[in-house]
Amino acid sequence: MQISVFVPEHGVIEAVTPPFRTFNTANEFLTTFGKKPVFNVEYVGLKEYVPANNGEYTIKTDRLLKDVTETDLLIIPPTFGDTAKGIQANAAAIPCFKRLHAGGSSLASLCIGAFLLAETGLLNGKKCSTHWAYISEFKERYPDVEVEDGAIITEHDNIYSSGGASSLWNLILYLVEKFSDRETAIMISKYFALDIGRDNQSQFAIFKGQRNHGDDDIQQVQDYIEKNYSNKITIEILAQLINTGRRTFERKFKEATNNTPIDYIQRVRIEAAKKFFEASRRNVSEIMFDVGYTDTKAFRDTFKKITGLTPIEYRNKFARVANEI
Repeated sequence: MQISVFVPEHGVIEAVTPPFRTFNTANEFLTTFGKKPVFNVEYVGLKEYVPANNGEYTIKTDRLLKDVTETDLLIIPPTFGDTAKGIQANAAAIPCFKRLHAGGSSLASLCIGAFLLAETGLLNGKKCSTHWAYISEFKERYPDVEVEDGAIITEHDNIYSSGGASSLWNLILYLVEKFSDRETAIMISKYFALDIGRDNQSQFAIFKGQRNHGDDDIQQVQDYIEKNYSNKITIEILAQLINTGRRTFERKFKEATNNTPIDYIQRVRIEAAKKFFEASRRNVSEIMFDVGYTDTKAFRDTFKKITGLTPIEYRNKFARVANEI
């Protein structure tokens, strides 16, 4: 099986080398098990030598992307820094991605490599994962793509994508298992000390309400929510802040922030709760009341929906102080 790892201009070395090393390591394990190596792995790029991490590293490619007429799987790592600059620097690669996919190649983006993948238009009407911190920017740039908020791995029509940062390892493991076997994937996970079962990045997400929409009225509402999340907040109160009707307010708020007002309030409250769990010894009920909830079940359900963990699980994992449950 031919695996082509694209080395993007302005690439992130920490995302470019893992798939290359992992599929080669999988071959070594397959040989150990008495099986034939499955993968032929190569670096491909727009140039023979491609700098990464602002020139800190240079990667020598095995072939130019334009010369790749077919491959079974093309992996697209993220670019370093500003996504728009990364897209511009790699514009010549986009037609090649489309050509290879049209010829039967599978495509897989790692982390914010999803931006380069989305530039092809192949994700329109499909689901995609990317780093949680870039979801708002991604949605704004690619409104026809459905982002799976919190997802580690997304698969649709031989197009794969992963969530943020270390989540790329989960997609790589998934692809190793898919194209070889479970035993090899487990050995890889043990060798690199990876959690093969992790399927959600929500526990690592930090909610930062989208603020670059330019709507002063909605920013005023966001400020109010973030200062008064512990109090009772109704849609009517928020609509009155900017002297508008409920329906008009809800529509404007969703257009500006990509959240309904209720979702936004919940996320602000849960983000505050997360910080309390990380830094204090207070019990779940105390923190629940401090962030504006009065119903234990509603708080637990909302917390788990947003973070993927129960409140106690979250504190046990991230608390900086001794737990008192």
